[in-house]
Amino acid sequence: MLNRRTFLATSAASLILPVAARAADWPAIEAEARGQTVYFNAWAGSDTINAYIAWAAGEAKARHGITVEHVKITDTAEVVKRVRDEVAAGKQDGSVDLVWINGENFRTMKTEKLLFGPFSESLPNYALVDVAGKPTTRQDFAESVDGLEAPWGMAQLTFFADGAKVAQPPRSMADLIVFAKEHPGRVTYPAPPDFHGTTFLKQVLLETAPDVAQLAKAADGMAITPAWQAMLDDLHPHLWREGKQFPKSQADITNMVADGELLIGLTFNPNEPANLVAAGTMPATTIAWQHAKGTIGNTHFVAIPVNAKARAAAQVFANFLLSPEAQARKNDIKVWGDPTVLAVEKLPAELQAAFTGSAAPGSVSLPGPTLLEPHASWVPLLEKDWLSRYGKG
Repeated sequence: MLNRRTFLATSAASLILPVAARAADWPAIEAEARGQTVYFNAWAGSDTINAYIAWAAGEAKARHGITVEHVKITDTAEVVKRVRDEVAAGKQDGSVDLVWINGENFRTMKTEKLLFGPFSESLPNYALVDVAGKPTTRQDFAESVDGLEAPWGMAQLTFFADGAKVAQPPRSMADLIVFAKEHPGRVTYPAPPDFHGTTFLKQVLLETAPDVAQLAKAADGMAITPAWQAMLDDLHPHLWREGKQFPKSQADITNMVADGELLIGLTFNPNEPANLVAAGTMPATTIAWQHAKGTIGNTHFVAIPVNAKARAAAQVFANFLLSPEAQARKNDIKVWGDPTVLAVEKLPAELQAAFTGSAAPGSVSLPGPTLLEPHASWVPLLEKDWLSRYGKG
């Protein structure tokens, strides 16, 4: 792991800041931030992630004199509603200073002008973000970021299994149907609106759409294609409990795979299968893969509400989360295993070393291209159609 002294010295010597960052009075922002408290509203469903946030909070306190309070939430939509209500009531010192966000929640806050900014591309460490190789750092579910949120980590739909039981993993939805027919009751996905369940539906949509380009546009006036419905109709009778019931969450499915009840699990973190092996939840024979023609990928971000009380400290903390040291630690499978948003190959050699390591058991061995998310407006259409057709139990 990169030590603090090396990181600070190398970063200061090697970073060339973009015009936006040079234009901002960053020392003044850092000075204003000192002594402020950032109420960081972030999902708290993982002990690993909670521990990482606690580490980052400790570093922010030691380096910048900032206190970061992790407000543990289960649903970001609740935070959106709280900010909306506060703004409507004219509350200037809001209860949320920073929020972990992407997708439909970002689109809602952007549309309703509930976000502070633009700020992200003025952060000094934004110069290191791989905006060319990772276009989702500027496009959030087909919605332009416009500097209103800072990228934090990458994700891509990934499947995993015990390679001793699944010798040839299915690398398309059509292949998955064949696999499910050969292994009835041993495959399923979470019930929407679970995030992973909805992502599975979007993956089916991408693999059945006659014109994928249309999915990047708002779904106003459009309908779900018959091919989407036909693929699910073909798959469901061969799923766990014949597709008449679905697990509530991705975590439930992971437990069922680990127990041998299911053969295939799914995750949006490509490093999670390796994490499961390291934790002893899955065997060392675990394999992970993505579909040959690609699976949905996106970036998750942090954003500052328009009525945040500690705007300066929120920016300083967001900048630290983009630092090579913080990104390398987050990328480490032993810590979190969340892929970086940085252009690692463009970093000085001393910084690149913190991101490298031998492939751990459970790492993705059959990668596929990243497919852009459909426009966020497709989500309610998919979930409504799924619920009416398959959600009755």
